[in-house]
Amino acid sequence: MQIKTFSDKNTLGARAAEQAAALLRRAIQERGRARIIAATGAAQFEFLQVLTGLPGIDWSKVEMFHLDEYVGIPESHPASFRRFLRERLIEKAGITKFHLLDGDHDPAEVIRVVGNALKTSPVDVAFVGIGENGHLAFNDPPADFETEEPYLLVKLDEVCRRQQMGEGWFRSISEVPERAISMSVRQILKANAIICIVPDARKANAVKACLEGEISPLAPASILRTHPDTTLYLDQQSSALLSGATLTPV
Repeated sequence: MQIKTFSDKNTLGARAAEQAAALLRRAIQERGRARIIAATGAAQFEFLQVLTGLPGIDWSKVEMFHLDEYVGIPESHPASFRRFLRERLIEKAGITKFHLLDGDHDPAEVIRVVGNALKTSPVDVAFVGIGENGHLAFNDPPADFETEEPYLLVKLDEVCRRQQMGEGWFRSISEVPERAISMSVRQILKANAIICIVPDARKANAVKACLEGEISPLAPASILRTHPDTTLYLDQQSSALLSGATLTPV
């Protein structure tokens, strides 16, 4: 894992977007297309804003897969990740081939259809984050590190649900769904490259646990340390609890 730290989340997002754009351009040049996994949430705001404005990416040749989604909320809901991806990535970039997880439909059928599409060929790059509880996608601790299934139906823990409320997506904890569809840990690790974007002080404890603790299902994103091409983007706040030996400032 390569760790890059920046003074603020705007610079972090811009640098991560530049790496993502380079990977997409290279995949399209070499194979005629690129396949990506896209995350959502407040941590992705700056990254996606820059990425969708960078030149030289033929988005008509990019195929996008959805990382995770709540079960039981419509796309019109402010917290819908389908809505997030349409507004902040698909429509802005002009992506025409995408696979969204419809949390309003039967989860088993959604998992089957999107999972089968995902398995047809490798993913070039996955965009992910780390939750306040150390989760990777919606794989809350203790995460399933063993299943080879592309997507899972998961139960969200209270820390995860409170994070969603704290980011302003819901008015109260009672409104936050208890179930979600999530890409599995092993499926994320199958991506050729992973760009992990983690700004803000509220992520500092999770970052320390995932980088300096044991690789464990209790700190799900710690598994990224086993991937041969993961770049972790931090700002001063999210990296504040790390030892100097862990950090190589940029």
